[in-house]
Amino acid sequence: MDAFNDFNNAQVKNLPKHLKQYIVAQHYEHYTPVDHAVWRYVMRQNYSYLKDVAYYPYIKGLNRAGLNIEYIPDLQTMNDHLGKIGWGAVTVDGFIPPVAFMEYQSYHVLVIAADIRQIKHIEYTPAPDIIHESAGHAPIIADTDYNNYLSYFGSIGAKAMFSSKDHDLYEAIRTLSILKEDANAHPADIKKVEQKVAFCQDNLGDPSEMALLSRLHWWTVEYGLIGSLENPKIYGAGLLSSIGESSTCMQPDVKKLWYNLDTVNYSYDITKPQPQLFVTPTFQNLIDVLEAFADTMSFRKGGAESVLKAIESKNVCTAVYSSGLQITGVFTDVGLSKKDELLFIRTSGPSALSNQNKQLNGHDKNYHKDGFSSPVGKLKTSAKALENFEEDELNHHQIIVGEKTNLIFESGINVSGLVKNILIKDQKIILISFEDCTVKDENENILFKPEWGTYDMAVGEKVVSVFCGAADKDAFEEISHVSAMQTKKIEYPKEVKTLHQLYQKVRDIRINDKGFEELLGIFKELKSNFREDWLCALEILEILEQHHLQKELTVEINNYLNLKASNEPELKKLIHDGIGLIKNPVTQLIIQE
Repeated sequence: MDAFNDFNNAQVKNLPKHLKQYIVAQHYEHYTPVDHAVWRYVMRQNYSYLKDVAYYPYIKGLNRAGLNIEYIPDLQTMNDHLGKIGWGAVTVDGFIPPVAFMEYQSYHVLVIAADIRQIKHIEYTPAPDIIHESAGHAPIIADTDYNNYLSYFGSIGAKAMFSSKDHDLYEAIRTLSILKEDANAHPADIKKVEQKVAFCQDNLGDPSEMALLSRLHWWTVEYGLIGSLENPKIYGAGLLSSIGESSTCMQPDVKKLWYNLDTVNYSYDITKPQPQLFVTPTFQNLIDVLEAFADTMSFRKGGAESVLKAIESKNVCTAVYSSGLQITGVFTDVGLSKKDELLFIRTSGPSALSNQNKQLNGHDKNYHKDGFSSPVGKLKTSAKALENFEEDELNHHQIIVGEKTNLIFESGINVSGLVKNILIKDQKIILISFEDCTVKDENENILFKPEWGTYDMAVGEKVVSVFCGAADKDAFEEISHVSAMQTKKIEYPKEVKTLHQLYQKVRDIRINDKGFEELLGIFKELKSNFREDWLCALEILEILEQHHLQKELTVEINNYLNLKASNEPELKKLIHDGIGLIKNPVTQLIIQE
């Protein structure tokens, strides 16, 4: 990871270290003149179209987010602007795991892919890029109702249970997005990974909480519409940043459905245009649907079903007792009554104990390196939960520091030993530690022997919450998986660098309003040596038309571009849209406050 830069932004500064691992430097100097031209083309087209179909705060939101039509934004400028509305931004390398992406949102930090799409993917890229993240997500952040939804979604998503199959799909999608943006990728390699993505999608089994939550995120944050079914407006970043799909999505063949909890049943494919989109009447409705879904999640339901999901996930998870004690580890076993009530839980490998998301002193993953197990439930001898015992009740049950006791749970688990310590937090007994302790189940099977050392018994009548990840992530040193597959850094050959120089010359002429006499020579070189290019010629045409210069050259470039549009169908819309915007220019995008 590059040296951490908080951009003097409070939200970025507040990020925990387990999220900082994904951050990479933007390296603004790596953007080429072609990259800036791609940004400019997309932003001008977006503004021309989106001013009529985007949700109303979008246009003014661009300015509030520190974005400019002329050049790719730099993170410092964005953070200076976003900081005024309580948000920040960082750059990452392509896709990061969904749980991490959502957790950033809960910290009011936008995650922005540092790279920008190639010109051949100017309309749409399957990979995250700075156009999608900054021009898509950032402007709508200025809307208070929406950014409340986004941060709340992040806090819910950070607790979602996910499976090993989710991780396999994430890796496959990340690899595919990288290959599709790699100019040197072999078609056979792309096809192979496309098949792997399809296989993973077809073999997910029952979707996990994270998979279902990702669907809600996709159909709102990425591809959401707001308003009425007949006349919706765009607020989803995937649409706002795609000059292709932002227009086609409004066609009648793309079904418009009301957004509700049933939306969770619609899967999506990131590599294809969406067959249907969902319309919410208000942003409050988004929160209502999210709240209804959250009520079905393990972090709210708890109980045996939730612990079983944790076992199935094979990831580090946290179970929360009704006393407030939090057990973090990889859950591997559970005891159930005939009524499917929890009798005990067990983790394997490094585990830790926490309360209110703060690790307890002396109970880190090194101390509990071999796992942790403990009963769940009440004592047979008391109708009152042990966690709520007062001092006289502890004395009555001989639970006294320095004295021996014998505790029998309703499950039949028997804990017999010398009470070493009783830990109380917020007037709840959360942990009792024993020396010389033996633990047996109802069938007299040994669960703990005195020679194993101190027995720490969790206290709690129920498990009220289970979620993926550690309770105290930084103390647990939970390092989420950072993919070994990195985005490809392009090494440009000499001839491509020459093309970059031509783009830069045109850019300088436009910005400085001088050097117009060089345009003829630049166009001749483009026509002779870079026949595949179209965007630089379009930018020359824009300058000529704007200043009413060199009519013969203007006609020649027009003819050249129109012929290219006729001969290369994939460029037809791009060229015609570009010429259309030159002939019917829109008001400048950014108005200084």
